[in-house]
Amino acid sequence: MDKQSPSDRALSGGYAEEGFAGEGYSGEGHAAPESRRVQPRGGGKVLLTSICRPIGPAHGDAPSVGYELLHGQVTRAQGIFSPRAIHHTFALDYIATNLDAPAVVLHYPSRKELIRELRKQPEIVGLSFVLATFHRMKEMVGLIRKHAPNARVVLGGYGTVLDDETLAPYADHICREEGVGFFRALLGEPPRALPYDHPLVVSTLRVFSVPVGRTGMIFAGLGCPHGCDFCCTSHFFQRRHIRLLPTGDDIFRVIERYLEIDPKMHFTILDEDFLVAKDRAARLRELVQARGTPLSIFAFATVKALSRITPRELLETGIDGVWIGFEGKRSSYAKQQGRPLEELIPDLRSHGISVLASMILGFDYQTSDIVREELSELLALKPALAQFLIYGPTPGTPFFDRVMKQGSLQPELAGDPERYYKACDGFAAMVRHPSLTAADIERLQRECFDTDFRVQGPTILRLAEVWLQGWKRYHDADSAYLRAKAARWADDIWHAYPVFQVAKRWGPNPEAAARLLAEIKATLGPPSLARRGLAFAAPLAAAWTRFTMQYDRFQHPRLQRRAYRCSRRDLRPGKIGSLRVEIERALKPPLKSTVKPMLIPTVVKLEGAMDRASARRLAAGILTYLQTTDAHVHLVVAEGTHATRRHLRILEKWLARQRHRVSVEIPSAPAIWNQIDLNKSYSVLNCLDGIED
Repeated sequence: MDKQSPSDRALSGGYAEEGFAGEGYSGEGHAAPESRRVQPRGGGKVLLTSICRPIGPAHGDAPSVGYELLHGQVTRAQGIFSPRAIHHTFALDYIATNLDAPAVVLHYPSRKELIRELRKQPEIVGLSFVLATFHRMKEMVGLIRKHAPNARVVLGGYGTVLDDETLAPYADHICREEGVGFFRALLGEPPRALPYDHPLVVSTLRVFSVPVGRTGMIFAGLGCPHGCDFCCTSHFFQRRHIRLLPTGDDIFRVIERYLEIDPKMHFTILDEDFLVAKDRAARLRELVQARGTPLSIFAFATVKALSRITPRELLETGIDGVWIGFEGKRSSYAKQQGRPLEELIPDLRSHGISVLASMILGFDYQTSDIVREELSELLALKPALAQFLIYGPTPGTPFFDRVMKQGSLQPELAGDPERYYKACDGFAAMVRHPSLTAADIERLQRECFDTDFRVQGPTILRLAEVWLQGWKRYHDADSAYLRAKAARWADDIWHAYPVFQVAKRWGPNPEAAARLLAEIKATLGPPSLARRGLAFAAPLAAAWTRFTMQYDRFQHPRLQRRAYRCSRRDLRPGKIGSLRVEIERALKPPLKSTVKPMLIPTVVKLEGAMDRASARRLAAGILTYLQTTDAHVHLVVAEGTHATRRHLRILEKWLARQRHRVSVEIPSAPAIWNQIDLNKSYSVLNCLDGIED
C-alpha cells in the first residue's frame, strides 16, 4: 500500500482514525493531573477536536487536504463521478469511548463552534493534526489559550513526528503512543486491557449527492512490520504491529454490532496489513462462514500476504476489496515479494474482488518515459481505483534521514520548515531528482490521475464490472455462502445502474459504458422499474452535483459533536439517589455468566438501595452505552442491595432488546434479585416506559 506521507493525508481520509497514536512520549516534565469537578453546562472534562473547517486548497491548504480520501485524493480527477464520503478523525471517538471522565468530541468545528465549546472550560483539550495542517494547529492552540486559558493542551496525530522543540510552544503534553492508554494515565484512571470498547462509527457514501451505502469502520490495528522507507505509520511504531482487536472473535463481535444497525452494512478494516496476522484472519473466516451472511469488507493488504491466501478464502473471510501497493516496478520493497502483480490482480478481479492499487512517482530510477510505462502496465491490470502520490520524506522515516544526510531537500523547503510541513501531502515534489524537475514530477502526477479516468472511466462502473465477474463465477457455486455473495453482487450492480445513464452522456468513454451495461443486461436480465426510474432522475442529480462543485456549495461538513458521559442518560459512576454505581473493566470474563468466552465485559457494580428513578437512570445509561459500542455489560449486585419487583421489571423492559449483551451476578440476599429475568420479551412500546419522570 502506498502510504506516502499517510501522516499528512490523515485529515483527508484513510488514516484519520489514528488521531492520537504512537509510542514513547508521555508529556515529560509536566505534573500529574489533579482530580477536579466535572464541568458544568454540558461540557466535558476532556475536549477532543479535529482541526477547524473550512479546509482545502481554496482556503490556503495543500492540494489533498480536505475531508475526503476518495474525492480529495484517489478519485480526484473523476469530477461528478467521484464517490463522496466524509472521513472524521475516528481516533477521537475511540479515545472518548474508553475514558471514565466526561468527554466531548468535535469533528470539523468552525472557529465559532470551537470557541463556544472552549467557553465551557474543559480541563484538557486534545487536538489531532498532521504535518500538512501544522498551520491550522497553531491557529487553534491560539484560540484554546485565549478562551480556555486553564486547559492543558495535548497534541496528537502523526503531526507529532516533529521534535519536542518544535511542538513545545503549542503543547502541555504530546501523545506519541496509543491514545487510550495515554489519556487514561493523564487523567489518573486505571489502565485497561485490550480489546477496548469499540465505538460504532458509520461513514455514508454518496454518488451524485445521493446516499448509496453505509460503511462501518473497524479499528483493528496500528503499525506495520514491513518498514518501507517512506512509511510514517510503520516507523512511528518502530515497525511493530499492534492489534487493537487481538482476535478474529473481537473483530467479528464488532461486525455483528454494525449489522444490528444495518444488515447491508459495508465494512472497512483499518489495519496497515490486515492479513499479516494469519491466525486472526483465519478465525474471522470461521466465524463469517458459521454465520452465513455475505459480507463486504475492504481491507489493506500486501502482495506478500495476499500470496499466502486464495481469492476464494479471501471471499470466505468476507473481504471483497483490497488496497495493494503497486509502488514502482523497481522499488523492491519486501512487502511486494510473492505472486507477480500481473498475475495477482487479474486473479482477484476474476473472483469479484476489487483492487485499489497505489503507485509512487519520484523514485530516482524514474524518468518521464518510465513513469508512463509503469502507468500503462498498472492500468492494463484494470484496478477499480488507483492512487498516485509523490515520493516524499516524512520525519522519522529512513527516506527522510537519507534526504537530510544528502541535503537533497528542495532549497525553498529546507529554508522554511513551515512551508515544508504544508507540502507534506503527497502532491509536492520535495526532493531534488536526478533527471526530473519538481514541476515535471507534479505534472506527471496530474497526468496519471487524468489518464486513469480517461482510460478506465468512472470507478463506480469499474466496480460493477468486477462484481459481474464475481457473479459469473459464483452464482451457481457449491458454497451457499458464495451463492449468497453472488446475489449481493447482483444487487450492488443494479444499485450502480443509474450511473450508467450519466456515464453514457457525460463520461470519458460512453461506448465502454454502453458495452458493459449491455453485458450486465444480457447476464442478469433487465433492470426493475424502480431502477429505471432512478436512472431517469440520475442526470438531474449529476447536474446538481456539478453545480455544487463548481460554486463550492455544500462541500464542507457540518459540525459533528458527540458527548460521552456528559448527560444524565449516560452510564457513569457515582450515586443515583441511594444507589451507588461503580464501573470498571474486567481483566478476564466472569465465571458462571452468559458472557462469550473471548469477551472482557464492562463491570457495573451496584450497592445500596434502588428506587424507581434510579432503576430508570441505570437502565437508560446501560442502554445508551450498549447502543454506541460493541461492549458487554456485567452487572454485579452487592449483598444487601435493596430493590422491589417493580424496579427489576424496569431493568428487564429497558434492556430487553440488548439482553444478549447483559449478564447479572446476583447476591444471596435479598432474595428478590433471584426474580430478575433479562430473557423476558417486552413490546417496543413497553420498553419506552418514560425516563423523563
